[in-house]
Amino acid sequence: MIDDDLWSAVGDPTRRRMLDLLLADGGGTATSLSEQLPVTRQAVAKHLGVLDRVGLVHVTPTGRERRYEVDSDQLARAVAQLSAVGATWDARLQRIKRIAERIQRGKSDSGADHS
Repeated sequence: MIDDDLWSAVGDPTRRRMLDLLLADGGGTATSLSEQLPVTRQAVAKHLGVLDRVGLVHVTPTGRERRYEVDSDQLARAVAQLSAVGATWDARLQRIKRIAERIQRGKSDSGADHS
């Protein structure tokens, strides 16, 4: 079962980029992330709030800033959900392909009968 809030959180390209940066750097603040992204610090803070609400990051106050780190267990859960969706769609597309091939073969066979 897909968690809609989690799906929505990772569906945004800016948030995915933020997760990449946090993973690469071992964490960061809204300020450090805004220096690496084409959005304002305020926008970064809002995106981090979304990631925090779905549990993809956890927050540690450090002085006047808040440090964000990726929650690896929740990220693994998100990856598993996305992989399951991908596998479901792969299976659906394979069924559609087989049906289309049968239809095409049927047209070819009936076309050969009229020659």
